[in-house]
Amino acid sequence: MQISAQEVKELRDQTGAGLMDCKRALVETEGDIEKARSVLREKGLAKAHKKSDRETGEGIIASYVHSTGKIGVLVELACETDFVARSEEFQELAREIAMQVAAMNPQAVRPEDLSEETVAAERELYLQQAADKPEHIREQIVEGKLEKFYQQTCLLKQEYIRDDSMTIEELVKGAIAKLGENIEVGRVVRMETGG
Repeated sequence: MQISAQEVKELRDQTGAGLMDCKRALVETEGDIEKARSVLREKGLAKAHKKSDRETGEGIIASYVHSTGKIGVLVELACETDFVARSEEFQELAREIAMQVAAMNPQAVRPEDLSEETVAAERELYLQQAADKPEHIREQIVEGKLEKFYQQTCLLKQEYIRDDSMTIEELVKGAIAKLGENIEVGRVVRMETGG
Protein backbone atom coordinates (compact mmCIF):
# COMPACT_ATOMS: atom_id res chain seq x y z
CA MET A 1 0.00 0.00 0.00
CA GLN A 2 1.22 3.49 -0.86
CA ILE A 3 1.41 5.88 2.11
CA SER A 4 1.78 9.60 1.37
CA ALA A 5 4.30 11.84 3.08
CA GLN A 6 1.39 14.00 4.27
CA GLU A 7 -0.17 11.02 6.10
CA VAL A 8 3.17 10.23 7.75
CA LYS A 9 3.60 13.88 8.76
CA GLU A 10 0.07 14.04 10.18
CA LEU A 11 0.66 10.93 12.29
CA ARG A 12 4.04 12.23 13.46
CA ASP A 13 2.47 15.57 14.47
CA GLN A 14 -0.19 13.74 16.48
CA THR A 15 2.13 11.28 18.22
CA GLY A 16 5.67 12.67 18.19
CA ALA A 17 6.96 9.27 16.99
CA GLY A 18 9.79 8.93 14.48
CA LEU A 19 9.06 9.19 10.73
CA MET A 20 9.94 5.57 9.97
CA ASP A 21 7.90 4.32 12.94
CA CYS A 22 4.93 6.35 11.67
CA LYS A 23 5.32 4.99 8.15
CA ARG A 24 5.57 1.37 9.40
CA ALA A 25 2.48 1.84 11.59
CA LEU A 26 0.49 3.27 8.66
CA VAL A 27 1.57 0.42 6.36
CA GLU A 28 0.66 -2.12 9.07
CA THR A 29 -2.81 -0.57 9.50
CA GLU A 30 -3.38 0.03 5.77
CA GLY A 31 -3.45 3.82 6.17
CA ASP A 32 -5.88 3.98 9.11
CA ILE A 33 -4.51 6.84 11.24
CA GLU A 34 -6.49 5.95 14.38
CA LYS A 35 -5.32 2.33 14.29
CA ALA A 36 -1.76 3.51 13.56
CA ARG A 37 -1.89 5.74 16.67
CA SER A 38 -2.90 2.68 18.73
CA VAL A 39 -0.06 0.62 17.24
CA LEU A 40 2.47 3.37 18.04
CA ARG A 41 1.10 3.72 21.56
CA GLU A 42 1.43 -0.02 22.22
CA LYS A 43 4.97 -0.10 20.83
CA GLY A 44 5.85 2.97 22.87
CA LEU A 45 4.58 1.35 26.05
CA ALA A 46 6.66 -1.75 25.28
CA LYS A 47 9.77 0.42 24.77
CA ALA A 48 9.02 2.27 28.00
CA HIS A 49 8.82 -1.02 29.90
CA LYS A 50 12.28 -2.01 28.62
CA LYS A 51 13.75 1.28 29.88
CA SER A 52 12.09 1.15 33.31
CA ASP A 53 15.08 -0.40 35.10
CA ARG A 54 17.58 2.23 33.93
CA GLU A 55 18.90 4.65 36.56
CA THR A 56 17.48 8.17 36.71
CA GLY A 57 20.12 10.50 38.12
CA GLU A 58 19.01 13.79 36.54
CA GLY A 59 15.73 15.68 36.44
CA ILE A 60 13.92 18.78 37.61
CA ILE A 61 11.63 20.07 40.30
CA ALA A 62 8.59 21.70 38.75
CA SER A 63 6.18 24.01 40.52
CA TYR A 64 2.59 24.98 39.90
CA VAL A 65 0.54 27.59 41.72
CA HIS A 66 -3.18 27.65 40.91
CA SER A 67 -4.57 30.95 39.59
CA THR A 68 -6.36 31.58 42.91
CA GLY A 69 -3.00 31.47 44.69
CA LYS A 70 -4.46 29.07 47.25
CA ILE A 71 -2.96 25.77 45.97
CA GLY A 72 0.71 25.16 45.23
CA VAL A 73 2.53 22.02 44.10
CA LEU A 74 6.14 20.85 43.79
CA VAL A 75 6.92 17.74 41.72
CA GLU A 76 10.26 15.95 41.41
CA LEU A 77 10.56 14.37 37.95
CA ALA A 78 13.68 12.30 37.26
CA CYS A 79 15.29 11.18 34.00
CA GLU A 80 18.64 9.77 32.85
CA THR A 81 20.39 12.82 31.35
CA ASP A 82 20.57 16.57 31.80
CA PHE A 83 19.88 16.93 28.07
CA VAL A 84 16.40 15.43 28.45
CA ALA A 85 15.79 17.24 31.76
CA ARG A 86 16.25 20.57 29.95
CA SER A 87 14.00 19.63 27.01
CA GLU A 88 10.67 21.40 26.55
CA GLU A 89 8.77 18.07 26.38
CA PHE A 90 10.17 16.91 29.74
CA GLN A 91 9.44 20.23 31.43
CA GLU A 92 5.92 20.25 29.99
CA LEU A 93 5.37 16.74 31.38
CA ALA A 94 6.47 17.95 34.83
CA ARG A 95 4.04 20.90 34.63
CA GLU A 96 1.18 18.62 33.58
CA ILE A 97 1.87 16.29 36.51
CA ALA A 98 2.00 19.27 38.90
CA MET A 99 -1.39 20.47 37.61
CA GLN A 100 -2.76 16.94 38.06
CA VAL A 101 -1.60 16.95 41.70
CA ALA A 102 -3.18 20.37 42.27
CA ALA A 103 -6.51 19.22 40.82
CA MET A 104 -6.74 15.66 42.17
CA ASN A 105 -4.79 15.81 45.48
CA PRO A 106 -3.42 12.23 45.49
CA GLN A 107 -2.35 10.68 48.79
CA ALA A 108 0.62 8.90 47.23
CA VAL A 109 2.55 8.64 43.95
CA ARG A 110 2.09 4.87 43.57
CA PRO A 111 0.15 2.17 45.49
CA GLU A 112 3.29 0.83 47.19
CA ASP A 113 3.84 4.31 48.70
CA LEU A 114 0.64 4.02 50.76
CA SER A 115 1.13 2.85 54.32
CA GLU A 116 0.41 -0.80 55.08
CA GLU A 117 -2.12 0.37 57.68
CA THR A 118 -4.07 2.40 55.10
CA VAL A 119 -4.25 -0.51 52.65
CA ALA A 120 -5.14 -3.00 55.42
CA ALA A 121 -7.94 -0.72 56.67
CA GLU A 122 -9.36 -0.37 53.14
CA ARG A 123 -9.11 -4.14 52.57
CA GLU A 124 -10.93 -4.82 55.86
CA LEU A 125 -13.69 -2.36 54.95
CA TYR A 126 -14.18 -4.01 51.54
CA LEU A 127 -14.19 -7.49 53.12
CA GLN A 128 -16.98 -6.36 55.47
CA GLN A 129 -18.93 -4.89 52.54
CA ALA A 130 -18.61 -8.18 50.63
CA ALA A 131 -19.34 -10.43 53.63
CA ASP A 132 -22.72 -11.51 52.23
CA LYS A 133 -21.23 -12.53 48.85
CA PRO A 134 -20.16 -16.09 48.02
CA GLU A 135 -16.64 -16.79 49.27
CA HIS A 136 -15.24 -17.67 45.83
CA ILE A 137 -15.95 -14.15 44.48
CA ARG A 138 -15.34 -12.15 47.67
CA GLU A 139 -11.60 -11.73 47.06
CA GLN A 140 -12.24 -10.59 43.46
CA ILE A 141 -14.67 -7.96 44.75
CA VAL A 142 -12.13 -6.76 47.33
CA GLU A 143 -9.33 -6.58 44.72
CA GLY A 144 -11.59 -4.64 42.35
CA LYS A 145 -12.50 -2.13 45.06
CA LEU A 146 -8.84 -1.79 46.07
CA GLU A 147 -7.95 -1.03 42.44
CA LYS A 148 -10.61 1.72 42.38
CA PHE A 149 -9.18 3.08 45.64
CA TYR A 150 -5.72 3.22 44.04
CA GLN A 151 -7.17 5.03 41.02
CA GLN A 152 -8.55 7.71 43.32
CA THR A 153 -5.62 8.05 45.74
CA CYS A 154 -2.43 7.25 43.77
CA LEU A 155 -1.11 9.77 41.25
CA LEU A 156 0.17 7.26 38.67
CA LYS A 157 -3.15 5.34 38.68
CA GLN A 158 -5.35 8.44 38.32
CA GLU A 159 -7.04 9.35 35.05
CA TYR A 160 -5.19 12.22 33.38
CA ILE A 161 -7.31 15.37 33.86
CA ARG A 162 -6.76 16.51 30.25
CA ASP A 163 -7.44 13.11 28.64
CA ASP A 164 -9.43 10.56 30.64
CA SER A 165 -8.58 7.82 28.14
CA MET A 166 -5.16 7.50 29.82
CA THR A 167 -3.68 7.41 33.30
CA ILE A 168 -0.75 9.49 34.52
CA GLU A 169 1.32 6.30 34.38
CA GLU A 170 0.49 5.95 30.67
CA LEU A 171 1.28 9.65 30.13
CA VAL A 172 4.74 9.10 31.67
CA LYS A 173 5.29 5.91 29.63
CA GLY A 174 4.38 7.81 26.47
CA ALA A 175 7.03 10.40 27.36
CA ILE A 176 9.56 7.61 27.98
CA ALA A 177 8.86 6.22 24.51
CA LYS A 178 9.08 9.66 22.91
CA LEU A 179 12.19 10.93 24.75
CA GLY A 180 14.01 7.58 24.82
CA GLU A 181 14.91 7.66 28.51
CA ASN A 182 13.52 6.25 31.72
CA ILE A 183 11.42 8.84 33.59
CA GLU A 184 10.22 8.52 37.16
CA VAL A 185 7.95 10.66 39.30
CA GLY A 186 9.71 11.20 42.62
CA ARG A 187 8.40 13.22 45.53
CA VAL A 188 5.26 15.32 45.34
CA VAL A 189 4.22 18.10 47.72
CA ARG A 190 0.83 19.83 47.60
CA MET A 191 -0.04 22.79 49.82
CA GLU A 192 -3.37 24.51 50.21
CA THR A 193 -4.13 27.59 52.28
CA GLY A 194 -6.34 26.94 55.27
CA GLY A 195 -5.82 23.19 54.86
